Amino acid sequence: MKFIVLAAVFAVAAANNAYNKAPVYSAPSYKSPAYSAPAYSAPEEYPAQPYSYSYNVKDEPSYNDFIHSESTDGKVTTGSYKVALPDGRTQIVSYKADSYGYNADVKYEGEARHPEYKQSDYKAPAYPSPTYSAPAYSAPAYKAPEYKAPAPAYKAPAYSAPAYKAPTPAYKAPAYSAPAYPKY
Repeated sequence: MKFIVLAAVFAVAAANNAYNKAPVYSAPSYKSPAYSAPAYSAPEEYPAQPYSYSYNVKDEPSYNDFIHSESTDGKVTTGSYKVALPDGRTQIVSYKADSYGYNADVKYEGEARHPEYKQSDYKAPAYPSPTYSAPAYSAPAYKAPEYKAPAPAYKAPAYSAPAYKAPTPAYKAPAYSAPAYPKY
């Protein structure tokens, strides 16, 4: 029986040692990722498409009045716009854009009208100039200040050094008498 207990103790100790060992790992090895070159292609070019549009705005309350039209055959763009200016004229711009650049022709129709300055008939009301009287108060009468004599100066208290007496011991040596032993 003792042998079985002893064998079990040794088995537990051996198993405990086997699990307490630090694991051994090999160094990691990684392969560099392989990237292929991106396959970009030039953007696809589309041939120019012909178009044409125009619009017209006339809004009396906001004084907006303009016309715009434009057309192209894919190579040459032409257009024009008209704008009513605040001075009463109309600005007309005709343009052409092609491989040689942008060319604009600007014209004005009508005469610039500016309102004529008129002197106002308004006159400010005539108010009588105010009259001020001298203030009606008397200058205050100040009483000369009265100073009392300063309070007496206090002397610093004079302290004498404390007089300590050496303490007398309150302990007295006990008076022993020899013990009395009984005689036999």
